[in-house]
Amino acid sequence: MEKKFRDIKIVGLAGILGNIFLLIIKSSIGFVTHSQAMIADSVNSASDIIASLMTFIGNKISSEPKDNDHNFGHGKAEYIFALFISITMILVSSKLFIDSINSLIHKSYFEFSWILVTVCIITIIIKFGLFLYTKFMFKKYDNILLKSNYQDHRNDCVLTTFTLISILFGLLGIYWIDGVVGIGISLWILLTGIKIFIESYNVLMDVSLDEQTKEIIMNLVKEHAEIKNCYNLYSTPIGYKYFVIFTVAVDGNMTTYESHKLANHLEKDVEALDKIDKAVVHVHPSDMEI
Repeated sequence: MEKKFRDIKIVGLAGILGNIFLLIIKSSIGFVTHSQAMIADSVNSASDIIASLMTFIGNKISSEPKDNDHNFGHGKAEYIFALFISITMILVSSKLFIDSINSLIHKSYFEFSWILVTVCIITIIIKFGLFLYTKFMFKKYDNILLKSNYQDHRNDCVLTTFTLISILFGLLGIYWIDGVVGIGISLWILLTGIKIFIESYNVLMDVSLDEQTKEIIMNLVKEHAEIKNCYNLYSTPIGYKYFVIFTVAVDGNMTTYESHKLANHLEKDVEALDKIDKAVVHVHPSDMEI
């Protein structure tokens, strides 16, 4: 567990440093050349810094162990900070959209420069590297903060590619594409932010387990012939895993020792699933109404 939080911390730091570098070069060149697409790209890098910082802070809080005040640990901090990231992305996208619309209405022009092209290529290379690294760590740890970050890096690669295209059109004297690309970037950021918001919101509102995992749990229950029925399967997320509680009905003549031994065995089977942190099985006589 300590290795997980250390690795996620490194991902956050790498994102912060990489995005600070990109923010400096993109904003400087964007304002000098008046490229709306490049300015939009630089603002996106600023939001990326916030996202990486949120990843770093959220990971630090969620790594805190269970205590008397937080019996299930601090895992939901990941989703709280992912929610912050999504809100930041939505606000940034709104500002970019308005600025890009204004640039089209007022027919703003930018000064073509091969430095703009160079900055785009550097951005794509750095972002693609961060994307591959962060996605690898996400697959390893299945962490929503890493998911929001790797999606952000992936989006940046695509968006900067479109920025590059708009700049190259400027070489041909076609400047309106710059504003259109700025609009496209803002809408892409908005869509990604909404998706992360919904996923984080669902966990914070204690969305239950997916149907596939519930079915797996029921199949584990069916493996025990002593169990006559299964009732009231409830679940709640605690970080990126779930706490599960349900009731099984057994023969009322089964001894207390045997019934609790069965429940203990079933709890271990359920807790072995990737999505389950803790399982509690309540044993009930099959001839007693619930």
